[in-house]
Amino acid sequence: MIRHRPAGSGHPYSVDTEQRWPVVPVAGGTAVLGLRADAGVIAVTCTLEWHPDDGSASSTATLVLERVATSSRGRVTDGGHLASAAARQARAAGGWQATTPALRSGGRYRYRFEARHDDGRVERTRPFEFRAAEWMPAAAAVIEHGRGRVLSGSTHVLHDGVRAHRVRFALPLSAGERVAGFGERYDTLDHTGTTLDSVVFEQYKSQGAERKTYLPMPFAHVVGGDGWGFHIDTSRRVWFDLGATDPARIEVEAECGHDGVLAVRLFDGTPTEVLRGFLDGVGRASELPDWVFRLWASGNEWNTQAEVMRQMDLHAEHDIPVGSVVIEAWSDESTFTAFRDAQHAVNEDGRPHRLADFTFPADGAWPDPKGMTDELHRRGIRLHLWQIPLIKMRPHPRGQLAADAAAAIREGVLIREPDPRGGTRPYRNRGWWFPLGLMPDLTDARAASWWTEKRRYLVEEIGIDGFKTDGGEHAWGDELVYLDGRRGDERNNVFPVAYAAAYGDLLQSAGKAPVTFSRAGFTGSQAHGAFWAGDENSTWEAFRWSLNAGLSAASSGIVYWGWDIAGFSGDVPTAELYLRATQAATFVPIMQYHSEFNHHRSPSRDRTPWNIAERSGDERVIPLFRRYAHVRERLLPYLGRSAAQTVATDRPLMRPLFFEWPDDPGVWTVQAQWLLGDDLLVAPVVEPGATSRTLYLPAGEWTDVWTGERFVGGQSVTVSAPVERIPVFARSGSDLRALFDVD
Repeated sequence: MIRHRPAGSGHPYSVDTEQRWPVVPVAGGTAVLGLRADAGVIAVTCTLEWHPDDGSASSTATLVLERVATSSRGRVTDGGHLASAAARQARAAGGWQATTPALRSGGRYRYRFEARHDDGRVERTRPFEFRAAEWMPAAAAVIEHGRGRVLSGSTHVLHDGVRAHRVRFALPLSAGERVAGFGERYDTLDHTGTTLDSVVFEQYKSQGAERKTYLPMPFAHVVGGDGWGFHIDTSRRVWFDLGATDPARIEVEAECGHDGVLAVRLFDGTPTEVLRGFLDGVGRASELPDWVFRLWASGNEWNTQAEVMRQMDLHAEHDIPVGSVVIEAWSDESTFTAFRDAQHAVNEDGRPHRLADFTFPADGAWPDPKGMTDELHRRGIRLHLWQIPLIKMRPHPRGQLAADAAAAIREGVLIREPDPRGGTRPYRNRGWWFPLGLMPDLTDARAASWWTEKRRYLVEEIGIDGFKTDGGEHAWGDELVYLDGRRGDERNNVFPVAYAAAYGDLLQSAGKAPVTFSRAGFTGSQAHGAFWAGDENSTWEAFRWSLNAGLSAASSGIVYWGWDIAGFSGDVPTAELYLRATQAATFVPIMQYHSEFNHHRSPSRDRTPWNIAERSGDERVIPLFRRYAHVRERLLPYLGRSAAQTVATDRPLMRPLFFEWPDDPGVWTVQAQWLLGDDLLVAPVVEPGATSRTLYLPAGEWTDVWTGERFVGGQSVTVSAPVERIPVFARSGSDLRALFDVD
């Protein structure tokens, strides 16, 4: 076996052994041509032909490939549900590569590989072609909407003589200006002096260190000068150099269509005005019901009805009010439409089931899902079920899953990819989670309806209130083909937007609020449900990264956002980290805890307050968690009013300080501070062992909500912050102190 895939797997951050790199080579440079082969291959050559466009003589070179280590697609983090996939990727297979001579423009290259096996057999690939492109000045390639800021002479197009591939240009960056935004970003709020890109990616943990994100947007604020911002009006990948190479320039490079034209929208004014201009074009949040502001609780080992109700009983026993429970491990782990152990006939045509089609064994994991849902509702608790936008194909599907897969192919509702034999075939997931799964094209209304109708009985008959729309990052490859004919380079980033929208439409059609809980998204996600910051360890560093993520998401128009309190993965957090994270979560839009699956091993890794108390031996955990859960309950009217104001005015609910004081350099001097609504300033403790916190109070008068002490703004202050207290200040005249009088 020998294999060459010119574009590789489509992994945005890793070059596969068997691909061509760059996929679009640049004239004057070279390209690496790679092959993957089985262990019996002992030698590989590549015949590279050059065919000039002007009809002059062709030429041929023979490249001898050398053995190289096979890639693992950039997978570096162990553990969790990805470990087995990582191990498979590390299997021994032969990698071979060669580097071309310097490449020329004005023609096409044609190449094929020949491999010799140890038994004397010779194997050849089909021929492949590419054209080397070059950067050409093209002033008309960028269309500016708004006040023109593109620097003269900076616009170029990467063109191969047949089509354009990328556009690049520069914007000015003045001394003292800071660049923020770009969707959900974990490493910092101020990106000045860095580089980043916008591509939806499942970075499993360590997002701040890797500087990759589930929820990017090519949108930014430029704060500190005359006030402006921009959005690169594309769903394709964009790269940014934010003064890293030249402190006076923002360099932008973007993939483009064949015509080589890119639109850029520019906004002037305060950060709120910039955000408003952006949202006017891409959509903004609508109000969700106030119950979303109550505590959300979940654990991946709450995988039976008895366990879910036991955990809800423990909340009541400890007087910890809970508003939502998310059940991740509820389904048959096959269709993700049926409760585990439920008995039902297979609908061979793939049509949806109704509740009457199921029998729930009394001794099964979920003996009465509707009764459970009704009881949760009686207690004032909403129910959300976990989802994944794939048809699972490993192990080999059987029963309803096999019928659904066949129906999806027959009905033509799947994303497709080019077939090397000609035409297209259903796309098979190339990522490490649910590998080879089929992917419904949820960007298409017919396909989305086909998919969500299978879940309708969950909403209309069982009565669930929302969906955790997990894992929207699985469309890899520029060459994918969506049902409207557009390719993956243009559609992959917007898939998670359509995913949440499809489930929101289902909920609304059943008379429910469109409450989805997603981790992936892109420009346009603002209008679709709530979000959490994804998978992360229980470390102080991850805690700080998560708060950055919330603030950058908010500055990009995401209203309903939260994260897994103190992380969901690995060993449980210390009591101190858990309590500090709980305090911070009390003052972000979505307050929720969650824990990953640990195979029911002892000791438990649940992130419930009672388990953290037991594991840590710290008697303060439960009473302090209770205290902040009650503070949260008292904040509900304020949060509801503030969210309504956010939707009406575009002033973020979790508001970075630069929104209110863009001309005050002091707001950039400390991290992890924000306004919650108009009147609460929050400054959590984010370092272990700290019993005080130095923070910056902007202009105005502020009152410590715990002590009543008053401060004049425009200065840094150090306040006492014992483990039971998070520094929070109320704007003078807001009359909010009474909300914090909780024993």
